[in-house]
Order: sequence, then C-alpha cells, then structure tokens
Amino acid sequence: MNGYVQSLLGILLSAVLTENFILVKFYGICPFMGVSKKIDTALGMGMAVTFVMALASAACWAVNVLLVRLGLEYMQTVAFILVIASIVQVVEMFLKKSVPALYKALGIFLPLITTNCAVLGVALVNVQKGYDFLRSVVNGAAGGLGFLLAIVLFASLRERVDRSDCPECFKGFPITLIAAGLLALAFMGFSGLKIF
Repeated sequence: MNGYVQSLLGILLSAVLTENFILVKFYGICPFMGVSKKIDTALGMGMAVTFVMALASAACWAVNVLLVRLGLEYMQTVAFILVIASIVQVVEMFLKKSVPALYKALGIFLPLITTNCAVLGVALVNVQKGYDFLRSVVNGAAGGLGFLLAIVLFASLRERVDRSDCPECFKGFPITLIAAGLLALAFMGFSGLKIF
C-alpha cells in the first residue's frame, strides 16, 4: 500500500477511534451533553459538526498558509475562529431554510458550534502536526465522524437509560455523567491500538 494512502488511513482511524475529540480528548462536551437526548437530534448535530469540521479544516489550512507567508502566525487562533464562525453562519442559514425542524431542535447549540472546542481543536491540531491540505481535510472529516459516532452512541445510551429503572439519586444528570464516563472508558480501550 502506498505510504501516503496508508498515512491517510491512519489519520482516519486515529481521529475516529484512538484520538476521538469527544471521548478521548474531551473537546466539545457542551453539545455532546446538550443535544444527545434523542438520536435524531444527535444525528443532525453530528452531521452539522462533521460538515463544519471538514470545511473548517480546508479553510483554516489555506488561512494558515497565508498567515505564515505574511509572518502573522500568532494570529492563527483569532483567524481560525473567524473562519469557523463564518462557516457556521452559512450552515445555520441553510438548516433554517431547508430543515426547519432540525434547526429548531438544535436550538442554541447550532450557533455554539462556532465555539465548539473540537472544531477549533482540529484546525490547531492540523497546524501543529504540519498536515498538508488533504491530510488536514481527512483529519477534519474523520474528527467529525468521530464526533458523530460518539454523540449518536451516547444518545442511544441516554434513550435507553431514560426508560430504565434506576435508583432515584441517579436519575437525570448523574446517570448521564456515569454513562458518558463509561463510554469514554470504552473508547480509551482503543488507545493501545497501533495504527500502521
């Protein structure tokens, strides 16, 4: 297998499993906890974050190249946040017009994608690891798919836990935190996995 293709596959598997932004790095916990009550809402949020992360990775890579050429590397975080905010605004307008039910279900969490640590984190990780354009986009898309996987799994757990009979002291948020912790522990099991 070609070394470049192998590195892309390694980035893909790593971002989804061994370095999952939510369950391993704990970036983007706010929408993870807030939008994971129902599977359909979690799926919509996961797809929106995946789209934003992939697009933001591509756009931030180009912005970073420009900043490096101008000697303004210290402005990366500010520039990346502006790029991400612009992309989120476009996604928000699209959902409001095309899928109003999902737009209403996501509520305040949709504009909060702008400040989602996972989206900014993937752009900064791409710069830190020195990824080229294609690797950056693959890392962004795979990070989004990892977010999608984590939030949908967690939503299905929450739906099942809400229907179960548990002690009164665990009902609500305590059992949610326990379920999130157990899911994170399960994903930590992938940390020993050697990818290529």
